[in-house]
Amino acid sequence: MTATPHPESDCVEFVLSVLETLDTCEASAETIDDAFGLLADQRRRLLLEVMRTYGESLTLPDAAEEVAVRETGRQMQNISAEHVHEVYLSLYHDHLPRLTDAGLLEYNQERDMVAPTGLP
Repeated sequence: MTATPHPESDCVEFVLSVLETLDTCEASAETIDDAFGLLADQRRRLLLEVMRTYGESLTLPDAAEEVAVRETGRQMQNISAEHVHEVYLSLYHDHLPRLTDAGLLEYNQERDMVAPTGLP
């Protein structure tokens, strides 16, 4: 019988790799838990990815469009305005505050601009 790769095996390999990295990490358990909490949501990861890719300030509407594109795998013209608006609202009310509180991003509400302050 030939074994076929399972997505679960990719997850197992990834978890083992992360655990190996954590063995050499000097961060506290609380810091590690906080980091995993920030990375637990795909939209937060996508927003961080967008900000790292651009490496400069973006308007939150532009960032929301980029997150929607990466989230759906479609081109912007094939994504509904309602979906982009929903992404914007979730970023504004949930994900952005968490990432700014953690010091990874900075948000200027007056200008509706997001900056990658703590990202390489």
